[in-house]
Amino acid sequence: MIPAILKWSRLGASISLVGLIVLCLGWEIFWAPLRSGGSLLFLKALPLLAPLFGVLRGKRYTYQWAGMLVLFYFTEGTVRAWSETGVTRMLAWTEILLSVLFFASAIAYAKYSGQRYQAALQNAA
Repeated sequence: MIPAILKWSRLGASISLVGLIVLCLGWEIFWAPLRSGGSLLFLKALPLLAPLFGVLRGKRYTYQWAGMLVLFYFTEGTVRAWSETGVTRMLAWTEILLSVLFFASAIAYAKYSGQRYQAALQNAA
């Protein structure tokens, strides 16, 4: 039986990571690119593809390092929310929200999927 915290943190991390990928691509290609017609800044979505399959498969180590990776997206969202206006500001706030959700979910999953927690869970049952 999988504890609820593992199930919900894995689901939250998966949804927010896929959401960040879609947001990065849509933002820089369609919704508010730096130049009309799109810009190469959409390539910022590429690093998010590295942890995608590990997160979807529930690999604990992937959650650990991907939690640090997503802090770059939080930083970008914060800077752009502070300096931009209009649609770009709304997209930046969405990036902040998704990166915080992923970070919190990844930390919770990494913590509660560890051997110490699993051993305590088995001893309690």
